[in-house]
Amino acid sequence: MGVAAETVDRNRALQTEWYGEPLGDRVRRLLDRLGLSQSALAGVLGLSAPMLSQLMSAQRAKISNPAVLHRLLAVEELAAGPGFDAMAAAEVKERLAAISAEQAATTSGLRAAPSGRVPAGGAAPDGRDAAGAAGAGGGAAPGGGVADGAPVHAERPARLVQALLREVASAAEIEAAAALIGDRFPDLAELLRVYGNGRTSEAEAHYARIIRNARGH
Repeated sequence: MGVAAETVDRNRALQTEWYGEPLGDRVRRLLDRLGLSQSALAGVLGLSAPMLSQLMSAQRAKISNPAVLHRLLAVEELAAGPGFDAMAAAEVKERLAAISAEQAATTSGLRAAPSGRVPAGGAAPDGRDAAGAAGAGGGAAPGGGVADGAPVHAERPARLVQALLREVASAAEIEAAAALIGDRFPDLAELLRVYGNGRTSEAEAHYARIIRNARGH
């Protein structure tokens, strides 16, 4: 017995609130970009093929497992990367296998850092904190900021902030919090609305603008 049309419509609306757009649109773009079957992508994400199908058709609304959301963000990051088109098929397969083996660092859906890299706010293997380790190379300023001239890669951090906010609060709760602080702290209210309820493209643009302003550009 199929899911009622009104339930599907409601689930699609919820997915747009939580993920920026219906999951069917988001996943189909990935399938086209990666050249994968739906079943193969489900395996990478750690879902059964029927479960992924239900999410894509909005028979189900939410990705309930944070590790699955974490892997979806990682696959999107891979597919959107500037070097993806130049990757050999074997390298893409290897990268997808590594993503499939990843676990979410927290219930927020944030990605765990690969071995040898520094998670945000964490410590490097040699005991340095994240800012200190990044300052040794990779585009960070000595004080922990972003060095002038370093490229702005907005996709990953913007999506991580989105995942965090949408895991801990509903769209209505985020809007209520933004309204509560809007008069005194308008910039914070804007951040909540953009990352909590806005589209991913809006969050990425906001992040890039903030970084450029911080550099004085």
